[in-house]
This record gives sequence, C-alpha cells and structure tokens, in this order.
Amino acid sequence: MTSICNKYYWILLLLPLTFLCCKDAGFKPERIKGEQLQVDQNIQENQAIVDYIAPYKKSIDDQMNSILAYAPVSLSKKDSPYNTAIGNMMADAVFEMANPVFTSRTGYPFNAVLLNYGGIRATLNSGNITTKTAYELMPFENEVVVVELSGATMKKLFNYLAQGTAHPIAGMSLILNKDGSIKEHLIQGEPVVDNNTYFIATNDYLQQGGDNMTFLTNPISKLTLDYKVRNVLIDYFKKYDTIAPMRDKRFIKLEQ
Repeated sequence: MTSICNKYYWILLLLPLTFLCCKDAGFKPERIKGEQLQVDQNIQENQAIVDYIAPYKKSIDDQMNSILAYAPVSLSKKDSPYNTAIGNMMADAVFEMANPVFTSRTGYPFNAVLLNYGGIRATLNSGNITTKTAYELMPFENEVVVVELSGATMKKLFNYLAQGTAHPIAGMSLILNKDGSIKEHLIQGEPVVDNNTYFIATNDYLQQGGDNMTFLTNPISKLTLDYKVRNVLIDYFKKYDTIAPMRDKRFIKLEQ
C-alpha cells in the first residue's frame, strides 16, 4: 500500500513540472529572410512530375479539344451596343436548354432570360468550337437560377437595362427613345403588368446582386436548376452543327 502511495506521490509531483516544461519560453524569430523567384520560361521542368501527370493531361486535353460545333465568323461582345450576336446566342442558349429542365420540375416554362455583359469572358473565334471554347466563354461555376418577379420588379429590371449596357436577354425586348427614355418593354411580346408575376432565368451571381442587379435579390420564389451556364453552352453547341447568331431588335435605341 505504501509503495502505491509513493508512486502516485511522484506522479503528482512531476505532473506540474511537465506543464512548466511545455510553457512558451518566450523564444522569437531572430530574423525572417526570403527571396523572390521569377517564374517564367527559364524555370526547368521536373521531368518526373511531367511524366507523372502526362496521362491525366492527355485525358483532359482530349476532352477540352473535342469539337462540338463550328462558327463561320468571330463574335465579340464589343461588336455593337445594346445587343450583340454573342450575347443573344448565350441568352438564347439558356432559354432553349434550361427551360425544359425548369418545366419538368414546375409544370410551366420560364418567361425570359437575363445574363450580364461582363459574364462574356472571351471572343468566340471563327472555326471549330470545342469544349475549351465553352470554358473560355464562361470560366465561372455559375448555375442557372430561375426567379419569380412581380411586374413592378420587372420594370426595375428594364430601368436597369435602359442604362445602355448590352446585357444578354431573351424572351423580352426593350426599345429606348433617342434621349434614352424607355419607349416600350415587353415580355413574350406583351406589355409588363404590375400585378402579374414573371419567371426569369439568370445566374446565381446576378441573383445575389452581382453587377448591381439588386432587384433580383428578393424574389417571390427561386429555383436553382443545378445546371451550370457553361454546361448549357456545351449542350447548345452539341445540338447545333453551326453557330451563327445575329443581332436583332430585342434591345435597340431609336435614332429619331
């Protein structure tokens, strides 16, 4: 019994010393030294790493370079004011490819599409359209979101568009007078009615107020389709052999 007590005595005596030994002794770095390494073409490859990733790179390259469609002419978001061929194509792609997904879940289609000018991240060059093209146009992971908006909120949307940036739209149209005031705004060819509600497909970035689209942040209802805008484009390119969108009169400003 005495030996057991002695053992625990020493344990209790040494335990505080253990914690004291672990206490920060107040040591501080004497100096911090670093240097900048230039990362450029003069950096030699590590061949072992290159060989290791080679099969994965080939698989990704094969997927990214797969040909989906053909563009007879190059398209840029800077081609014209108000509406552009590339913007119309992207909005039309969302309208055509995402509407069946929305309808399958709700039993009815959405009315229109609103994307953003800044979301078009590259020029669509003439020639073969590949999976890589879709990633260049839409490098973000933005999802298609459908919001239900009142007619009054739709008028805020049109007032926002009237500022003159060529944000891609589909299923709606806007005509500005020469002085920039709104002459006409339509949804599916019909005037906007305050008491009606409208279902607008956009992306999650804009729905959260991106590009100052605050009118999208508090919708009557919202449905995320789990369908990336980039995948919409890929599916759209696969569906059509030739991609040749045109400018039209969905968003124009009168000259007189």
